[in-house]
Amino acid sequence: MVSLLLFVGLAAAGFVGFNIGGSSTGVAWGPSVGANVVSKTGAAALMTGFVFLGGWTVGRKVIKTLGGDIVPEAAFSIEASIVVLTFIGLGMLVANLYGVPVSTSMTAVGAIAGLGLATQTLNWAVLGEIAVWWLIAPVVGFWLGSIVGRYIYPYLDQYFALEQSEGPLVTVERSGLVPMPRLGPGTTTREFVSTIVVLLIACYMAFSAGASNVANAVAPLVGGGLLEPGPAVILGTATIGLGSFTIARRTMESVGNGITDLPLLAAMVVMVIGATITTIASAMGIPISLALSTVMTIVGLGWGRATRPATATELARGDIDTTPSVDALAAETDEEVPAIGEESGEKLQETGDLFDPSVVVRFVAFWIIGPTVATAMSYATFVVLPIAGTV
Repeated sequence: MVSLLLFVGLAAAGFVGFNIGGSSTGVAWGPSVGANVVSKTGAAALMTGFVFLGGWTVGRKVIKTLGGDIVPEAAFSIEASIVVLTFIGLGMLVANLYGVPVSTSMTAVGAIAGLGLATQTLNWAVLGEIAVWWLIAPVVGFWLGSIVGRYIYPYLDQYFALEQSEGPLVTVERSGLVPMPRLGPGTTTREFVSTIVVLLIACYMAFSAGASNVANAVAPLVGGGLLEPGPAVILGTATIGLGSFTIARRTMESVGNGITDLPLLAAMVVMVIGATITTIASAMGIPISLALSTVMTIVGLGWGRATRPATATELARGDIDTTPSVDALAAETDEEVPAIGEESGEKLQETGDLFDPSVVVRFVAFWIIGPTVATAMSYATFVVLPIAGTV
């Protein structure tokens, strides 16, 4: 009987990992895929490798938080671990079907909190600390993006503009004895280097996703003593990789194209800020959503760029339209960057919205609905069924 339950527990963890791969890959690689830097298949392969690195190193601290700090380890019986993982997976599956990156960490914490509420073992201090970080992360992402967009982005665009040429980035010269790689017909050295940089930053994003999200799939099993952290990280990585190659294709398109037509430079800024916020929090053992900081950084970056035609006084009075536009990031910067308040608003706002507000609203709604439903269903189940471990 125990062996059967263990098998079901492993299957539940795999189900969660599969759905994590579906949602988190879109967040980590959507900007790069949207900017045509890498294919969806290539993104999935790189995602799998760097998720393992993140989970094996930083992710162990998040496993400890989810598997023993929010509720005691003794609360995670085999049955309780299965129920928690099932609710996490179901919540994420529903969100994946709608093509939006759900907050995996928030859903996981919600399901575990439901167990703690039902068994009266919830550590409110730990939960409160986690919730504070959930509020801080998107705010920090938005304002960092805004500051970069308003004060720094035009200079980056002037000196480090990243433009993609037609045709392949690299070709292989086969005329000699040994095939040699060569830059593509229209590829400049600047474009080649910038593309490599974007890939490295996306790998950093995947690392931060592994640091945070591997724990969401396996922490209940580790907390209950059913798996050691090492094998648990391997299990989580394998199932996340499977999700990356399959259901993640839609979320990559959603993040890469549904929110915004991101220029390559903007994608780099978004990835650096989002990954840094997530990695720092994960290193502190905080389960945090990569989606929150990333999506709000995209919005903040566009808003900051769109406010350049206004001075601080005009912004405070509301004398100028600051609705972000596609050209707020995609417009070419003048040879000499205009000062704040002197840039032409028409140049920044002539082709439509930078992001679709309805898409952002849908994302935020799933961030709220996911953990709320997971908490409620978990609480109700453990109240009706006394299957939690004895504390």
